[in-house]
This record gives sequence, structure tokens and C-alpha cells, in this order.
Amino acid sequence: MKLVTIVGARPQFIKLAPVSRALRQADIQEIIVHTGQHYDHGMSTVFFDELEIPEPDYNLGVGSGPHGGQTGEMLKKIEDVLLAEKPGWVMVYGDTNSTLAGALAAAKLHLPVAHVEAGLRSFNRQMPEEINRVLTDHASDLLFCPTETAVKNLANEGIAKGVHLVGDVMFDGLLDARERASERSVILKRLGLQEKGYFLATVHRAENTDDPARLKSIMSALSQLAETKPVVFPVHPRTEKALVNLGLLPNDVFRSPDSAFSFPLSALQFTAPLAYLDMVRLSASASAILTDSGGLQKEACWLGVPCITLRDETEWVETVEQGWNVLAGAETAQILAGVEKQIQGPKPKAPQVETCAARTIAVTLHKNDA
Repeated sequence: MKLVTIVGARPQFIKLAPVSRALRQADIQEIIVHTGQHYDHGMSTVFFDELEIPEPDYNLGVGSGPHGGQTGEMLKKIEDVLLAEKPGWVMVYGDTNSTLAGALAAAKLHLPVAHVEAGLRSFNRQMPEEINRVLTDHASDLLFCPTETAVKNLANEGIAKGVHLVGDVMFDGLLDARERASERSVILKRLGLQEKGYFLATVHRAENTDDPARLKSIMSALSQLAETKPVVFPVHPRTEKALVNLGLLPNDVFRSPDSAFSFPLSALQFTAPLAYLDMVRLSASASAILTDSGGLQKEACWLGVPCITLRDETEWVETVEQGWNVLAGAETAQILAGVEKQIQGPKPKAPQVETCAARTIAVTLHKNDA
């Protein structure tokens, strides 16, 4: 059985790692296609190295760009690969433009599509990720759902055939990465941090980075938190550009000593994007995590770290229901209140998560091999 896997962004590399191992163990031939959506070392190559993912068989080098242009270029290049490889299945992950392009290219060639992390919904059609999820699910033949809520979301849209509740592959990956991180990562020492003595913050979604009012409000909250304990902020390239354009961050913040600058956000401890093992180590040791990342919401919950989500809704409603996550939006006062609630409130029970999602996916693909 030959399967082509389409990935292109940092969260997909993390999900790919445990599934790719399970596919090899099941004697499924996997051809990995990297679209190049995330392309620099810190956002791409380091993940393949750290997580021991096989080097991509194809790197399409698409890079960044407007949604339509980027997706269109991916679609053309992926189609060329699929015509050359003639796989039995095409597998896509998550909700990026790489996901949608891979699903569309396969569907147009009448190749069956398997979608890992199917059925998630934020019910906010202003999010490009939501459009990608919905369209990909409706083009897929096998839909691997991480939660019962995801299964119900698909049923509400009339999708029942090919739906499988498999659990979350990111949990499989996190268990392995946490052990590696504790052995290898020296990020706490490098940044001068103490266990549970800092906040970890990330912002990257367009709803926050492309809205100056929201971004300024979020950064105001983080600056106020930094008066109480360090706030470590690994900066996504899109966020860095937005902060520079707003005059809140200097152009060369990562190329010169921090002490050389006096800028509005100088109280925050900025870093360039970090390798996954360093991020896992930082996440596990943080006092709380403030983020608009879906993956980091889940990891915080699994690691038993309070999370404050900088969005008005989440596709991971279970993290909120279990008490590990609160939705704070982008208002400064709400963010600070969310932090206080999560830090001062009682700690909920640890969530129960199945750990065999990757293996279940591999077995299901074998059963559906045409």
C-alpha cells in the first residue's frame, strides 16, 4: 500500500511524527510531501530532526503568500506529485492551506483522502482555518476524529460514512516529546527561568495579528503580567512583522542584545520560534500559558498547566469543559481576569486520554486499502 502524506506547517510536523512511525510499523509505504508553507529552520527543519521524521520525499517550496495564491500554487504542485506517484491514499492533517490543497488535489484526481484531526469546528467562518476544515472534511473518505465532539460535528453536517473516533495523535507525540525534552532541552537554563516561575505566551492567528486593536490589547495584558513574573514570548514571523509595523518591536530584536533597546514591550522576554522539545519543556514548566494556538491549548491541558486562550471561541471545547482552559478573548481586562482565575482557582482533575491514535489510524488504513 502506498500513501502520500501532505504537510507544510509546524503543527502538522508534530502530528506526523507518531503517525509516520505507526505507518512504517504497519508496512505502509509513505511518501512525504512538504509544501513549504513553513520553511525556515525554526519552523520546519528542526522538527524533522528532533522528532526523527523521515526527510520529505518532495519539498514544494511554496512559501508564504496570500491565501488564494498560496493554496493555488500548492494545488498545482501537489497534483503533479500525485500524478507521478499514483498512491492508493492521500493523507492530510489539521486545518492549514496545505491541508485543503492536498485534499482538493486528491479529490480532483479521484484519489481517496484521509483527514487526521477531522470534525473540529470553531463555528467562526471568519477564520481561514475553519473554511479549510469544513471543505477538507467534505472531500474526505476517511475522517479520523480526535474527540466525540468532532464526531458529532460531522454528523450534524451529514457526514457519517468513514468517520472513526481514534483519539488525538498529538497526545501520542507529546508523551514521547516530553521524555526527550526532559533529557535534552536546556531552555530553562538558557533563558534564566525557574520552574513555575514564568508565563509562556504565543500569538499567531490572523484574527489577532491582523487586527491592531486586538493585538495591542493582548500585548498590554502581557506587559502588565510581566510586572509580576517573566513572560516568555516566542514570536511567530507573522506576529513579529505586525508588532514591528505597530512600532511595538524593533526590526532587529533577535540580532542585537535586548539591553540595547528601549521599546514599548521591552518587559517581555522575546525569543525567535523555538524547537518543539524546547517548547514542550517551557510549556510543562510554566505557571500558565496564554495562547491562541489550538495545539498549545491541548498540550497545556495534558501537561496540567492552566491555559488562557486569546480567542473568543475554541475548537477544543473539551479543554474548557475540563477546567484547564478559559476563553479570554483579546480584551486586556478579560485576559488578566482569566489569568487570575486559572492561577488562583482549584486545579481540575487530570484528563484521561487514549494513547493509541496513531496505531489505530494505520490499522484503519490497512483495512480500507483498495
